[in-house]
Amino acid sequence: MQRSVFGRPTIWWTFVPFALMSVLHVGALAVGSDLAGPTKLWLMPLLAIPVLISARLKPRLAIVLLLAALLFSWLGDGAGFLFPAAPELPLMLGFFGLAHVAYIVLFLRVLRRRRGMPWWALVYAVWWVAMIVILGPHTDGLLLAVGVYGLVLGATAALATRCRPLVTLGGAFFLVSDTILAFRLFLPDAMPDWTSPAVMATYTLGQGLIVAGALATLREGKTPR
Repeated sequence: MQRSVFGRPTIWWTFVPFALMSVLHVGALAVGSDLAGPTKLWLMPLLAIPVLISARLKPRLAIVLLLAALLFSWLGDGAGFLFPAAPELPLMLGFFGLAHVAYIVLFLRVLRRRRGMPWWALVYAVWWVAMIVILGPHTDGLLLAVGVYGLVLGATAALATRCRPLVTLGGAFFLVSDTILAFRLFLPDAMPDWTSPAVMATYTLGQGLIVAGALATLREGKTPR
């Protein structure tokens, strides 16, 4: 029977719908197609498929946290569409902040493979300071919200370094995505058009790697109790 990095019969095929939708969405962004909007709303529901198929894995807390992170990410992705009367950016920051909190708890309580973080994880602290210094003057009253969101985003990436390499890489890609997005939001004149699909390419890659790494860890049954 075919096996994979998941340690049990492969479930790679459950990621195929998400991967195909990600390619379609990024391609739609690159060419300015109207498909960009609706395809974005399908991303997180499709990524939830492998999680739901793996729902019997233990600890169940991990499945709950993964689904919570994907739900809040979906709400963040669709903030402008789902809540048209509300200010989009604060809502987006709030929903994604909750998604990162779910990931942080997941990394701390379930997926960790080492007690501490590697020394190079300090780069995320340097990243946070640099972002505040560079973008702070351009945040138009959202400095506190951006700063707090940056802390939870950096914490997600830093704590991911305590997990398996797939999760570590996923956390890094998620941070890269939000970094590009932050520059597009607050320094738009400095960002070329290709950075729009780059935001979503790194975002979908980051989310997919985190989920794949989390399920791989759970299927190995080597999580802290």
